[in-house]
Amino acid sequence: MNIGQAFKMAGKSILANKMRSLLTMLGIIIGVAAVIALVGVGQGTTKQVTDQVQSLGTNLLTVSITGRGSKTTLDYKEAEDITNTSDIEFAAPYNQQNATVKNGGSSTSVSVVGTTADYMDVKDYSLAQGRFVAQIDLDYYQKIAVLGSTTATDLFGTTNVVGQSFLINGVRYKVVGVLATKGSSLTGSNDEIVIIPITTSERLFKSKGVKSINVQVADPKKMDAVMAELETALGKKFRGDTNSYRVFNQQDLLDSFSSISDTLSLALGGVAAISLLVGGIGIMNIMLVSVTERTREIGIRKAIGAKKRDIMIQFLIESIALSGLGGLLGIGIGLGTAQLLQKFASMTVVVSIPIMGLAFGFSVFIGVVFGLFPANKASSLRPIEALRFE
Repeated sequence: MNIGQAFKMAGKSILANKMRSLLTMLGIIIGVAAVIALVGVGQGTTKQVTDQVQSLGTNLLTVSITGRGSKTTLDYKEAEDITNTSDIEFAAPYNQQNATVKNGGSSTSVSVVGTTADYMDVKDYSLAQGRFVAQIDLDYYQKIAVLGSTTATDLFGTTNVVGQSFLINGVRYKVVGVLATKGSSLTGSNDEIVIIPITTSERLFKSKGVKSINVQVADPKKMDAVMAELETALGKKFRGDTNSYRVFNQQDLLDSFSSISDTLSLALGGVAAISLLVGGIGIMNIMLVSVTERTREIGIRKAIGAKKRDIMIQFLIESIALSGLGGLLGIGIGLGTAQLLQKFASMTVVVSIPIMGLAFGFSVFIGVVFGLFPANKASSLRPIEALRFE
């Protein structure tokens, strides 16, 4: 019997018991579909975060000031002096707290950021109307604000609000600008925000000092050098107390997240692969039942000249056909699941062709491994005993 005949007989055997064959393949189908969908979700999350970080640029440093106890010990003038080097293009010290903003009967809770003029460049904001925070606002503690597009709409029902006033924690501020819509990032919505001068924020928040500094380096090749300069300057300021500050490299953050995400994707794929092993056990179980049911058929074939190899190939191909067909169905269901997750769950799913190939290849491998024992058992039957089997 050649390979073509073996595949033909395997097809006939599978079609003769359609429901049993489908239930046998179920574990493989679920396993392959789960691998494709879960790994796709993991890779999609990685891509989404990577795109958001890269959109800000990989030449960014973030200085976090924890100070001593509950108070910071670095004012915004000192922050500007520390970051006043030729290698730093923009530097924006800032404080940030959630606050309630009101206009008449409309109110909402938003993130209020007290900062300087460089904040718009560091964060890559653009203006839809009006102007941004200026140095004169900081010098004279002006109660002015720049609104995110969503905040403007929530408070006034429109983004055409320059010149209007509203309340932040009961204190009245005048709107001087509205930011263009930017969407969300790792830190949340960029449109649900109110930006005020950092000097004014100290009075509003009743907390002096800078909590963080965003730094944009002019030349990405000098990131390590600038980072070292900042750490040295901060070390002098805080007298060697390294627990009072932290300097983060945006690229290091991206690398760390990518590493964590890859590990998570591997773990998700591993969990899903367990279904493939369970499916393989199901195939072996059904193939053993099939050997028992077809004992007389095996005896007749051996009696008329079929060799042990022919019988073994026949049952092994049936096992591979079951797992391979289950793998193909699993790929289809996995792709469908990925599309549904993107459409209805608003998730970013990246379907990887190599992962699809690996999942299908593993499903076929499962068919070989778990089909060997039943195939070997069938081929080892003695013709006389097989013909006498009832």
